[in-house]
Amino acid sequence: MDLNSARYFVQVAEKGGFSAASRALGIPKSKLSRHVQQLERSLGVKLLLRSTRRLVLTDIGRDYFHDAKQALQHLDAAEASVRHKSSQVAGTVSFSCSVGMAQFGLRPLLSRFLTDHPQVALRQQVSNQLVDVLGAGVDFAIRGHMETLPDSSLVQRRLATVAWHLFCSPGFLEKNGHPDRPEDLEGLAGLTMGWQASGGKWTLRDGQGAAATVHYGERLRSEDMVSLKQAASDGLGIVALPAYVCREEVRTAYLVRVLPDWTAGTPQISLLMPSRTGVLPPVQRLIAFLGRELPPLLEG
Repeated sequence: MDLNSARYFVQVAEKGGFSAASRALGIPKSKLSRHVQQLERSLGVKLLLRSTRRLVLTDIGRDYFHDAKQALQHLDAAEASVRHKSSQVAGTVSFSCSVGMAQFGLRPLLSRFLTDHPQVALRQQVSNQLVDVLGAGVDFAIRGHMETLPDSSLVQRRLATVAWHLFCSPGFLEKNGHPDRPEDLEGLAGLTMGWQASGGKWTLRDGQGAAATVHYGERLRSEDMVSLKQAASDGLGIVALPAYVCREEVRTAYLVRVLPDWTAGTPQISLLMPSRTGVLPPVQRLIAFLGRELPPLLEG
């Protein structure tokens, strides 16, 4: 059924005729008559009895007028509510991120955003597993990746490129020597980020593009960057972590960079969302905030 036809019928019934409805709506009488006839054919009943001098609702037409008017009022109210909500920076934003991003990237930012937007609530899903953005029911996800992510149906916005470096405690270097080249690390104790087996090796690259593979003796494997960083600070081995994760420990000399001219990877951090269209204002505002505040924190 065409909703316009129902609307036109309600107007004709309220105004008491096609002429009055035509003047109120600014629509030709012929168009109104055509829509009402289409509605009657669709319903298979007669809604109006017409004569040259008056227009009368049939019994079923009177019932339909009452029900249709109420239904259209509810529909108009629903549309008005959606328009109001879609124009307000208010509501709940749901997003997913990794454990490390939650601990070291977003933690100092979320409170600032919530303080500046008192009508917004946040729901943060934290997981190191790649989340199905559509299936999980989140507005967006933030993920680190070395290559283009496989789901091309998602909109991918690059936020930052993050350098991973090797870190250890000063005491570890005193005990095991100060390496000058990647091969000097061969066989030393290492700490592994991630649950899957890494083969006990780092693939390192320098600023000129040279690559080197170093094998180490794995002492701890974990998905928790905090535990790995603590183990490195305690002198248990060398760990590869994002530079921003260890920034404070390097500043306070609990950790030192190992082979500072070499990196252990430069993954991208991307924001993934289902679509660019139909994004509500609170989601737009959080994405804009993170796009502005995260890059200097991660890359600085």
